[in-house]
Amino acid sequence: MKPLLVMSAPVATRSGYGDHSRDLLRSLIAMDKYDIKVLSQRWGSCPMNALGEEDKDIASLLHFGNLPKQPDIWIQVTVPNEFQPVGKYNIGITAGIETTHVSHPWVEGMNRMNLVIVTSEHSKQSFVNSVYDKINNHTKQKEGEFRVNTPMEVLFEGVDTKIWKKTNEITKTVADELSSIKESFCFLFVGHWLHGNFGHDRKDVGGMLKTFFETFKRVQNKPALILKTSQATFSVIDRENILKRIREIAQQCGENLPNVYLLHGDLEPEEMNSLYNHPKVKAMISFTHGEGYGRPLAEFCVTQKPVIASNWSGHIDFLKHSVLLPGELQEVHPSAQWENVVIDKSQWFYVNHLYASRVLKDVHKKYKKYIPDARKQARLIREDMNLDKMTDKFREIMDKYVKVPEQVALNMPKIKLPKLEKIS
Repeated sequence: MKPLLVMSAPVATRSGYGDHSRDLLRSLIAMDKYDIKVLSQRWGSCPMNALGEEDKDIASLLHFGNLPKQPDIWIQVTVPNEFQPVGKYNIGITAGIETTHVSHPWVEGMNRMNLVIVTSEHSKQSFVNSVYDKINNHTKQKEGEFRVNTPMEVLFEGVDTKIWKKTNEITKTVADELSSIKESFCFLFVGHWLHGNFGHDRKDVGGMLKTFFETFKRVQNKPALILKTSQATFSVIDRENILKRIREIAQQCGENLPNVYLLHGDLEPEEMNSLYNHPKVKAMISFTHGEGYGRPLAEFCVTQKPVIASNWSGHIDFLKHSVLLPGELQEVHPSAQWENVVIDKSQWFYVNHLYASRVLKDVHKKYKKYIPDARKQARLIREDMNLDKMTDKFREIMDKYVKVPEQVALNMPKIKLPKLEKIS
């Protein structure tokens, strides 16, 4: 009998955590060692419509109602303050944080589990850095330190090369969406444009946009920028808010600006791969302040096109042949803080925008010079960071830490009854 493994995760959501959850499940299925049941959870306001016809293997594992018994293995894919031990052995899986430190409730959540798996060396280091004073409630004196004591392992997010691949086949949806773009050279950004004053939102979309405008407004053959972004929903209000932000920044930059195209809405994985491979899309850019992993950057790499990104945080684990932008660590601005998540006094990365401007110009002007490294980067992702390699690493971690007693049949010994003996 296989051990009962229950995973609580946002498997049906269109989110980075949702994508990661589905990949983890497919890895567990491939191991063929566990009786798997899945408790589907929400992920903020993200749509819960990610499971399609190709996801029957996952849909068949969904469980509703009470569990028949305590799980032998409990896996929870979420942020650490939500970790709760439910099984005989408890594993928390998280992308971690984009900053240098995590909150006290996150440390507490980590310590409730038997094992925690994070997606990058950056995430692991952020947890290691997070040490708090233990204060006596009566004396108010320090009596020790509070830190993560649970074992931690790093498991990268593998790229499914059946989905993410170099191709000349572009879906009709994407071809139609990009047909109005007159420019033959487009930079691409993919990510949410979340809260924070100008320059302080986590992806620094505003700062990146201004740098793009200023860099190319005096250039004759201007490139374009495609923003595949939202505020984490696909509503009309969301789209209007994004458009308002773009226009405000454009007004600050004057006239004769390069074109920016907003791609707002939901795309299936096949359509996203088409977007990455579209002949007008030449490079991906990200001025992000921090990433737990940076999944779109890894996916884009397989196209053999250049990636330009901040030289800090989770994506550094795999961007070995890409263009990395220098900068410096600064404290997170109050407008970008998020209670118990992005906390006061923690730091993240700010790109040097002048340097970034020179890089954008050079990539645009001398594009071919960046292709050899882009091909090396694609090969690294395909060969070393794919879903099969992730499964192998995941199996190693499970075998190392999880020791569930095997269920064996009870073989009762035969009882010898006393023989009748005549005494007198």
